[in-house]
Amino acid sequence: MAGLATAVLIATPAAADDTDNLYSPQACKNPSSSTFKFHIYYNSGQNGAYRNIGYSIYDFNDAPDGVVGAQTPLTFCVINGASAPWPGSGLKIKNNAASGENEHYKYKARVYFNSGYKGAQDVMAPYQHIDRFRNVYNNNASFNWTS
Repeated sequence: MAGLATAVLIATPAAADDTDNLYSPQACKNPSSSTFKFHIYYNSGQNGAYRNIGYSIYDFNDAPDGVVGAQTPLTFCVINGASAPWPGSGLKIKNNAASGENEHYKYKARVYFNSGYKGAQDVMAPYQHIDRFRNVYNNNASFNWTS
């Protein structure tokens, strides 16, 4: 069939199934082995509980979950240590994150003070981390990938 072209769609971090931030097993995998390239942490210095984020999220308190009208907050993964869960395990990410790491080779990672990608922000270039957010420390509400 001459002239028939096959299109291949490649999902970028900015455009994909938003429910993956909630339901993908990549979200709570060890950050070094997750295919999700942004890691947000409860404590400074990339410590405590974390969540791997693969796609932009408009509001940490209202992560798309595939149910119309439902509101599901994005939470830190429950990470069990030797005697207790890691600090921050299971808590909401909104207004609780202290540090982050961008392992994407191409996109900048931006964490914003307000929902809707607004207000003060901390920006991480590809392969950069921030040990303690300067502008959104424990006051963070959304995340966006940008060029």
